[in-house]
Amino acid sequence: MPHHRNAGIEGAPGRTDGWQGRRDGMVSRLSAEDACSERLLAVFARLPRHRFVDPGLSEAAYKLDSLPIGSGQTISSAATQARMTELLDPRSRNRILEVGTGSGYQTALLAELSAWVFTIEVIEALAARAKDLLGTLGYRNVLFRTGDGAIGWREAAPFDRILVTAGAPRLPDGLLSQLADGGRLVCPVGQADRQELVVIERSGDRFSSKTNDTCRFVPLIGAEGWPCP
Repeated sequence: MPHHRNAGIEGAPGRTDGWQGRRDGMVSRLSAEDACSERLLAVFARLPRHRFVDPGLSEAAYKLDSLPIGSGQTISSAATQARMTELLDPRSRNRILEVGTGSGYQTALLAELSAWVFTIEVIEALAARAKDLLGTLGYRNVLFRTGDGAIGWREAAPFDRILVTAGAPRLPDGLLSQLADGGRLVCPVGQADRQELVVIERSGDRFSSKTNDTCRFVPLIGAEGWPCP
């Protein structure tokens, strides 16, 4: 697959869509919390976050809160997404696997910062909605799959970065095997109601692990995750 650099959001709203003030306010709060780098703040400043939530929740989209997106799932708070993205440290030429497309907002963040994003969502309705929205916004460097993200995307591996956006009971072996040499994986690991962000780095056949913040994500459903309720 050839290298591709996303050209940005087609028809990007800029400062004329009526929401820029709210975006700027969110960016100011993220900056005050020292939550992310300037390059990530710039992405937050232009992404139309309100498009990724139900219209009735648009006014709350730029607050630093998680919000429901249907099917028992949530869009994580902007601060959590910023933290996970910084821990992942995506680079412009990276191929990234995202496990848990959800609303597609984290997918868009990654697509702005990398070459390709391969994203998997187990809930078909969420996957379809995210695919339609990201297509409308002009992203051409995102590939979608509906199914068990806990087993990864074997035929597209290895990946420079892997981001898991749901809580796993343990690190999925299948994802570790799909991480490229020199790559990095970020995954919430722990109990169903409380996890810790674990960062894995691969060097040859060796994997180093570092535990970071406590967090709470919806369960990772799949063969190497939690059983379907």
